[in-house]
Amino acid sequence: MTTSRSLVFGLVSLAGAVATTPTMAQDMYKSGGAGLYGGLNYTFFNLDEGSADADFGALSGKIGGLVSPYFGLEARAGFGVDDDTVGGIDFSVDNFFGGYATLNLANESPATPYVILGFTRIELEAEGPFGSVTDDDSDLSYGLGVNIEMAPQLSGNLEYMRYYDKDGTTIDGLGLGATFHF
Repeated sequence: MTTSRSLVFGLVSLAGAVATTPTMAQDMYKSGGAGLYGGLNYTFFNLDEGSADADFGALSGKIGGLVSPYFGLEARAGFGVDDDTVGGIDFSVDNFFGGYATLNLANESPATPYVILGFTRIELEAEGPFGSVTDDDSDLSYGLGVNIEMAPQLSGNLEYMRYYDKDGTTIDGLGLGATFHF
C-alpha cells in the first residue's frame, strides 16, 4: 500500500509540475515571451559603392510575433526621409521591405540581445544635374541588436544590420526604435 501511495503521489506531483511549467518558464524569462508586436524605427543607412560613400536616413515600421521567447518572425517596410550628396549626386533610399527571423537570448534582465536573418528588397535613387536613376534589388540581410524593456508593453531597440552586399555595393544600417507589445 505504501508503494502505491508513493506512486500515486509521484504521478500527481509530476502532473502538477508539467501543468505549471509554461507559467514558470514565462515568469523566468523577464525579457522574452510569446506575443505580437509592432514598432517604429529610424535607420541611419550607409551606402558604400566604389568611391561613393553616402549616408541617408529612413523611417520604417515592423510587425511580428514571438513564436517562443527564443524565436520570432517579422516583416518590415520603410521609406527614405534624408538623403546625402556625394560629388554633386543626391543618394537616397526610396523604399525597402523584407521578412526576417530573429533568434533571441531571453533572460532574466530587461535586455534581450538577438540576431536577425532574412531578405530585404531595397530601392535606391541617385539624382544628379542630368537626371535620376532608380535601382532596386534584394539580398540576404543579417544583423544583431538588443531590445530593452522600458515598460511592460514597451521596449526600446538598437540594431545593426547589413541589408545588402552584392557586386561591390554594401548597404548597412544602424537603427533606433520603439516596439509595442500586444
